[in-house]
Amino acid sequence: MFSTFINIFKIPELRNKILFTLGMLAAYRIGFCVPVPGVDQAAMTANSSGNAGGLLDYFQIFTGGNLTQSTIFGLGIMPYISASIIFQLLVTVVPAFEKLSQEGDSGRKKIQEYTRYATVGLCLIQAMFWMKYLSSSNLIFQSFQGSFLGMTFGYMILSLLMLTSGTVFLMWLGEQIDEYGIGNGISLIIMAGIVSNIPTAVMYVQQNITFQGAAAPGQMDVPKVMLLMLMFVCVVAGAILITQAQRRIPIQQAKQTRGRRVYGGQRHYLPLRVNHGGVMPIIFASSMMIFPGIIFGMFAGRWPNSFWFSLQQEFQLNGFIYTVCYIVVIYFFAYFWTTVQFRPKEMANNLRDYGSFIPGLRPGKRTADYLERVMGRITYVGAGFLALIAIIPTLVAKSMSVPFMVSSLLGGTGLLIVVSVTLDLVQRIEANLTMRNYDGFLGSEGPIKGARS
Repeated sequence: MFSTFINIFKIPELRNKILFTLGMLAAYRIGFCVPVPGVDQAAMTANSSGNAGGLLDYFQIFTGGNLTQSTIFGLGIMPYISASIIFQLLVTVVPAFEKLSQEGDSGRKKIQEYTRYATVGLCLIQAMFWMKYLSSSNLIFQSFQGSFLGMTFGYMILSLLMLTSGTVFLMWLGEQIDEYGIGNGISLIIMAGIVSNIPTAVMYVQQNITFQGAAAPGQMDVPKVMLLMLMFVCVVAGAILITQAQRRIPIQQAKQTRGRRVYGGQRHYLPLRVNHGGVMPIIFASSMMIFPGIIFGMFAGRWPNSFWFSLQQEFQLNGFIYTVCYIVVIYFFAYFWTTVQFRPKEMANNLRDYGSFIPGLRPGKRTADYLERVMGRITYVGAGFLALIAIIPTLVAKSMSVPFMVSSLLGGTGLLIVVSVTLDLVQRIEANLTMRNYDGFLGSEGPIKGARS
């Protein structure tokens, strides 16, 4: 393992990519701590520990933002994720966008350009809602309060520009990492935000653990800590297993006779990932499920003790309706992401063109239908695992009276994102090492392989 890290820095191209990625993440962490002017940060921190605190912590896990202190990166990359979801939906339902996506790099660049424009629009809308929330909660200094949505017009424009610029800068950082660094830039930004909060969660556990009998309110006894540690190990093992798991479809290459020699006839495998969408279904679902609670909360604030108030309570993090809807949305995005990324017809045509076939199936439509059916079944299993991991922190926080910050970072979705992104990063580094005839992280045993299912 130590020699592998030395080999990484022996390759100039790989070394430069890793250093560039670390530099971009360092820039992200610096901007993460720059607050929006005019916001009472002390009152903001105290307010984050109340009822909205769990929602803000939850928002921070999946978006790489920080609204608990209202920094310039407060919105994170959620507007960009939302814009990406919108245009991926449009590609599947609008013929003009579908045709554009089939034009190669030029078409994808055009869709990416539209996504950036939509990101700016979503940033302005979400920033306006957020500043309105701060104004209604009296978290803005008196000198900046006015008649325009509770603020002066100049301060409103300034805050919108700062929050929008922060998100656009994060989007640019992610794209720079994709082009000049190593790994998926957006996923690495999200992972950096999660990892930065793990020491805080560990320190909280260390400071509030008690070894003397029953735990007082706000403290955790040894069984609770042991359960969290066990959950940490199980989630890591399960995340690695489900991320690497594959359904291998046997493929037979057709034999070809040329003169007196027979070529082909080899047997191969077509690997289909069980969790084809990775962590993206959870990120998409979490981004979407933030809005119902905020919208119903706005109506409940105007009409308290009404139907809207009941909906707001049900769409809190520990609400039953919220949990059910969350699971349904995870399944939807798991299948949606698989539909967008996995093309059974194109794959079947490629197998036919290369002279390969699945034993017992005719090339063409039957092969495509079989691949689509198999992918649908294994996606159901992968989505079920994602849904189980996603609701574990909420169940643990509610049943064991553990702060959501601890349950979400020591086990559950946050840890799943860290494990999945780390595995992807390790595989990319290992591919660069193997390509240059260096051993990977496992030495002579070869690269990290997926488990069969």
